[in-house]
Amino acid sequence: MVLSFTGEYVQKVDSKGRMSIPADFRRVLEAGDADWTDGLPVRLYLLYGDHLKETLHVYTVAGFQEIADRITGMPLGDPNRTRLSRLILGQSIRMDVDKDGRVVMPIRQRQKLGLTEGEVYFSGVGDHFEIWKAETFSDTVGQSLSDWLADQPDDFDPLSLLGQGGGS
Repeated sequence: MVLSFTGEYVQKVDSKGRMSIPADFRRVLEAGDADWTDGLPVRLYLLYGDHLKETLHVYTVAGFQEIADRITGMPLGDPNRTRLSRLILGQSIRMDVDKDGRVVMPIRQRQKLGLTEGEVYFSGVGDHFEIWKAETFSDTVGQSLSDWLADQPDDFDPLSLLGQGGGS
């Protein structure tokens, strides 16, 4: 069974950049870190590339390795390999989650979100989770989803977008 990041959480970031990773997300991170065992810190990869605008993405070790392998598997000399290497591999950091379930987010990444301390919004999106400044998420993504739903018929079921394929 493959675990995925699901759910939404609001967490506080203190002036030192400490924030708690939701327990459900920690279980997925543990499952995605082949070197993790009970008592050791679980690892994650935080992506902060310019392409992510006002959000950060967090991947498991295995998820990040899969992306890195796909990038390094591209032909040498391919300009997209160079671009992806710089955006993804160059603008990411490996972080450890401490025994209390917290990470210390560096000031540079907090400033990218537009905060040094305050509330952050975690959004599970399957293979990774996003970290947003809480107000930014509400004003952009949250509002965009609300607007989109308001444009749908009253009996609209978002699952209908998945189509008819593959099982139950």
